[in-house]
Amino acid sequence: MTHIKICGIRDKTNALAAVEAGADFIGLVFAPSKRRISPAKAYEIASAVKKTSNTTKVVGVFVNAPSSQVNELADFCALDWVQLSGDESWEYCRDVVRPIIKAIRVGRQSPKELYADLSTGGKLFPPQSFITLLDSRVEGKYGGTGEKFNWNLARQLAKRFPVIIAGGLNSKNVTRLIETVRPWGVDVSTGVESNGLKDASKIRAFVKAVRSTH
Repeated sequence: MTHIKICGIRDKTNALAAVEAGADFIGLVFAPSKRRISPAKAYEIASAVKKTSNTTKVVGVFVNAPSSQVNELADFCALDWVQLSGDESWEYCRDVVRPIIKAIRVGRQSPKELYADLSTGGKLFPPQSFITLLDSRVEGKYGGTGEKFNWNLARQLAKRFPVIIAGGLNSKNVTRLIETVRPWGVDVSTGVESNGLKDASKIRAFVKAVRSTH
């Protein structure tokens, strides 16, 4: 089964729409971004999700924040996972208490370089507490770009590592991505928005497209 993460959730209504649709993860952005929310709002959303579902996990998304701040917010909001989407080193990752989703932005790296990076993480952390997210490299941005990268680079990696694919996904192309790459999971943000806001109908359509792909 392909796992689904709906990222950039900013209110309880869309969080619960994602839960109802069958998302495995929802992402709450703490990093500077148009989708950034306050710790108080994140606490409210995470609490609502946990009251509604025993299966949907709440992920906090951080970019180059002090590890002490990451751990403090993870405790305050009762996050299940922490996503590190900046330039955090592997040494930094070891200071984070929660299970980690480590974002690697794919640009000009060779398959060999990407394999080496994922291998390092796989050796440092047990499989149940570490997943890699592959996203598009866009200068000056740390995710949420809505742009795709070369999926062929991810195909071989997905055979060896649990990887989540992000970048430019929507309900119309996610089937092709899954059939091409066979990833552990998929991540969407821009692709389930209308006029810059999350759209419950697009969330449902995305989840349905993923679940219909075998």
